Amino acid sequence: MHKLTLQVDIAGKTIAGGKDSNEDAICWQMPTDPHLQLYKGCVLALADGVSSAEAGALASERATSDFITDYLKTPDSWSTAHSAGIVLSTINSALYQQSRTYQSDERGHLCTFTGLIVKSRTAYWFHIGDSRLYLFRKGTIRQLSIDHTMRLSEQRQFLGRALGMDESVSWQHDSIAIEVGDIFLLCSDGLSDFVSDLELAALLSVPLSLQDKSERALELATASDDNVSLVLCEVKALGDDSLDEYSERMTRLPLLPALVAGNKVDGYEVVQTLFASSRSHLYLVKDSLNQANYVLKTPSQNFADDVAYLERFIREEWVGLRIDDAHVVKVIQQGRSRTFLYYLLEYLEGDSLDCWLLQQAQPLRPSIAISLVKQIADGLNAFHKLGMIHQDLKPANIMRLADGQLKIVDFGSVFVPGLAEIYSPILQELALGTASYSDPHYLHGHNSVEQGDVYALATVAYELFTGFLPYGEQVDECRSLSDYQKLKYVSATKRNSRIPLWFDRALERGVSFDLHQRYLTIEHLVKDLQNPNPLYLRQQVVAATKNNKLLFWQLMSGFWFVTLLLVIWLFSTQR
Repeated sequence: MHKLTLQVDIAGKTIAGGKDSNEDAICWQMPTDPHLQLYKGCVLALADGVSSAEAGALASERATSDFITDYLKTPDSWSTAHSAGIVLSTINSALYQQSRTYQSDERGHLCTFTGLIVKSRTAYWFHIGDSRLYLFRKGTIRQLSIDHTMRLSEQRQFLGRALGMDESVSWQHDSIAIEVGDIFLLCSDGLSDFVSDLELAALLSVPLSLQDKSERALELATASDDNVSLVLCEVKALGDDSLDEYSERMTRLPLLPALVAGNKVDGYEVVQTLFASSRSHLYLVKDSLNQANYVLKTPSQNFADDVAYLERFIREEWVGLRIDDAHVVKVIQQGRSRTFLYYLLEYLEGDSLDCWLLQQAQPLRPSIAISLVKQIADGLNAFHKLGMIHQDLKPANIMRLADGQLKIVDFGSVFVPGLAEIYSPILQELALGTASYSDPHYLHGHNSVEQGDVYALATVAYELFTGFLPYGEQVDECRSLSDYQKLKYVSATKRNSRIPLWFDRALERGVSFDLHQRYLTIEHLVKDLQNPNPLYLRQQVVAATKNNKLLFWQLMSGFWFVTLLLVIWLFSTQR
């Protein structure tokens, strides 16, 4: 676990100002839990109730408190933008429904909103309405947020966006790398409309505490006829670990030597070696406490000095502990301390899918093949629900158990947006997949996220139904995108005559090199593999009629015959 290195100071103030009541709300939290500090960061929020909505104060209070509470509860594998977006959508929906409930007495639950999340070495902001976010850096102030107002004239303008105003809401979101000394200012229009940017910059330049600066800001806004609120956040220190320090933390546990049957590690006795390579070792072990069988995975001694590899190994366990699905191998939560670097998985009796396929008559029966595809899709969806991308799906990374159940078993290349946002001095590889099944866009340095797993699943599906790869064996020799673009998709119908054209079209779209053509999600691919897409069915009819002129004239004759009957019926009903 990384030690906490980000340090910030926060202060804020909200007053009624020129109004009888205060409809603004401010809130912030720096979690005390080191885990949340690392994966979620520091969260600040400010909301300004819309004056024409009687429940503006309630909306502001709910928006700020719920944003922080619910954001900190989102999975730490999610990216900051995804987490905040889900929370804001939920808050907006709740406020909108309440506004509709009280429509008769005009108690609209509307408010502007500005949220700031400082995580690792980046600040992320989310903004709706005319409250504001400023950044003061090295003597210069800059407005980061955009005012969502519609100007009718110099004297007249109205609010274009607010939480609770519509069933769906569009917010501004962006991010910026932070520096020591940065000061972020969140404020309502009760401050920004009456205090100029120059005055704010001068105030923030004064060597005072943030609390004193907050008080001074309120004094500058005495002429305001509105509620006045602000929150200040100053970056005091950033994490700046050296590579040596980082490496030392990652390798604080020694690596195991090669083990043999009978060796014991932390109460686990080695039964046999299941797999050994230059990268890692897997052993079947028995727990001396409960006699349960597990698989113990440990990195090879060859990688003792490879910090990037060791970090990926540690993340494998982190990923596995967060996924609970029948089609993904389970990583075991350990309750005892470890004296070496390893982790435990459930023991699966069966063969890898690639070995099992070699023993089967090719191609597989369609009912069997589609059943396998659906199981793999379910496993991938378990990753995607947590925002994770597998990136290395292939038959060798799928286990088939004796009862026919499939489980995805490898986490070594999984991409986790929430972790990717955390600063690391280690250069991370984009993807570590296998050329035959991995999205070619990885070679170009582009992470195609869920569409990358779509490509892999469609490739595996093609192989299950035909026994071949969609672009042939030459795909293994490709080293650049231009190499891939020279390849031609081989119709699955040529490999297996029982495959209908509509099914082949779905496979072709799933493995398309063009991301605009490829399916966006696993669900869309599987749907078209199970149920004929009407577009592909029409294409099949056209193709069939072109290849069979007799069929074409039969279809045309039938069409005109039905049309004639319809005309006769219409004529008779009008007489």
